Amino acid sequence: MSSLGNALGTLALIFILGSTAEAQQAKVNWMSLEEAVAAQQDEPRKIVMDVYTQWCGPCKMMMSRTFTNQQVIDYMNANYYSVKFDAESPNPVQFKGKTFENPGWKQNVRGRNSPHQLSRALNVNAYPTLVYLDENADVIAPISGYKTPAQLEMYLKFFVEKFDGDVVQAEWEAYRDSFQPTFQ
Repeated sequence: MSSLGNALGTLALIFILGSTAEAQQAKVNWMSLEEAVAAQQDEPRKIVMDVYTQWCGPCKMMMSRTFTNQQVIDYMNANYYSVKFDAESPNPVQFKGKTFENPGWKQNVRGRNSPHQLSRALNVNAYPTLVYLDENADVIAPISGYKTPAQLEMYLKFFVEKFDGDVVQAEWEAYRDSFQPTFQ
């Protein structure tokens, strides 16, 4: 009986460890902007940049509710280089031959801090904002506001499947109006 108990215990442990490993793998492959731009040299893809702040409630909701959705994770990992960028970070960022900094950043500030120069350069005026960049790291569009998985799906798929750099407003509106989300 103890052999059977040991075998069942071992099987349960294997199942638990396997489930934990699988859950740990189910994440968006976040990277820095510099890493994403470098990766574009080897395999051109668009970039989606989540511009957030530490104090932003909707940003935290995106992280916990949208970026944990398996369909969102799979689509982003397969089609984009995904960047997380703290819009109030003190760290310098190299982008397009320029160094962007946050000279007004103050340590130990509770709540809002100074906005990073890169946030301003990308026309980020609210949080969260998803900034979409093309295969040459040129900004396509900053899209502000919390998005559910189904709402995010429309933008993710549009910029990968329909956007070619020369889309007119009427084409976007037709796509938006006829889009049927599949992400749950």
